[in-house]
Amino acid sequence: MPVTYTWSVVQMDAYPELNNEPDVVFNVHWTMTGTDGTYSGSVYGSQTLTLDPSAPFTPYNKLTQDQVVGWVKDAMGDEQVADYEANVAGQIADQIKPPVVTPPLPWA
Repeated sequence: MPVTYTWSVVQMDAYPELNNEPDVVFNVHWTMTGTDGTYSGSVYGSQTLTLDPSAPFTPYNKLTQDQVVGWVKDAMGDEQVADYEANVAGQIADQIKPPVVTPPLPWA
């Protein structure tokens, strides 16, 4: 079964004021979870955003999780996103077929 990835924002760091705008987000703490329906894995990280003063400003209370996750993925780039997804897929693969096991002692 293919792995489904879900990105979530868990916290955002913001400047109290920047360029006359309040609560300007500059760093996002996130989790990404993957599941194949039976097994799951996850990674956590934070991503600094590049502030573009020419981009339209969205007030903090109008931000959506999808919008912020998009910023995070854009700041990371496709290669880093793929690396995180590969990490989670590897966690799931290791649960399905563990690379190391610890069987009980044969004389126990």
